[in-house]
Amino acid sequence: MSSSLSSPLTRIDHIGIACRNLDETVEFYRATYGFEVFHSEVNEEQGVREAMLKINDTGDGGASYLQLLEPTREDSAIAKWMAKNGEGVHHVAFGTADVTATTTDIVGKGIRSLYPEARRGSMGSSINFLHPKDAHGVLVELVQAAEGDAEH
Repeated sequence: MSSSLSSPLTRIDHIGIACRNLDETVEFYRATYGFEVFHSEVNEEQGVREAMLKINDTGDGGASYLQLLEPTREDSAIAKWMAKNGEGVHHVAFGTADVTATTTDIVGKGIRSLYPEARRGSMGSSINFLHPKDAHGVLVELVQAAEGDAEH
């Protein structure tokens, strides 16, 4: 098993946190830690309303975020996960310059991806997830920023 990737991971892009009420959770992070919403959107495909809270800039021109996720429908992956686990850390996301190449490399090491091809993520990014049963119980997201988006 080789430890190198043709498109290496560059940083922790974000930590995904599932919540019941996005507005209340955003207020908690603002009042407690001083984090402000950098971006918010509804992702209909994934059934979530989300807010990205920017934590800091990174040395590679990107940034690190907390991603707060509120389910918008009962059949979404986040709603199903919350039914079992409640609110809390849902996933860890790593940035990469090429999500397809990184996914292919990691799948080649025996780790399953959740999607056969990358999907649309926050802020127009391309994403894929790695199966938590193959990653020591951690749901890992791979994130390629949208073209021209140095912030993500």
